[in-house]
Amino acid sequence: QVQLQESGPGLVKPSQTLSLTCTVSGGSITTNYYYWSWIRQPPGKGLEWIGYITYSGSTYYSPSLKSRTSISRDTSKNQFTLQLSSVTPEDTAVYYCARGPVGYEPTPGSWGQGTQVTVSS
Repeated sequence: QVQLQESGPGLVKPSQTLSLTCTVSGGSITTNYYYWSWIRQPPGKGLEWIGYITYSGSTYYSPSLKSRTSISRDTSKNQFTLQLSSVTPEDTAVYYCARGPVGYEPTPGSWGQGTQVTVSS
C-alpha cells in the first residue's frame, strides 16, 4: 500500500516561501494514471485543494492560489514538493499530500498524516 509523508519547516515568516516535500513509498509517482496533490486545512475551516502533479508531470493549481503556487517532483527520489510564495498568516494550516486516480477524489488511505505550518513573525 502506498504511503505518503510530508516534511518541511513548521514555522515560516510572512512574505517568505513555504516549501514542503512529500516522500512516497510503496508506489511510484510515475505510475499511470495517478495524480499527487497538496491539500490544506486552516484552523476551524474545511479542506482546501491547492493543486496537484500528475504521473506524467503535468500540474494543475487552484485558481485562488495559482499565482503563488508551484508543484514539482523528483522522480529519482520519488518525492514531490510544494512551494507557496509570499505567505501570510492566512496560509497557516495543516498541509496534506495525497494521491488519487485522475478524474477522482484523493483515495482514502492514500493521504499523509499532515504537517502543521504556522506563518508568523
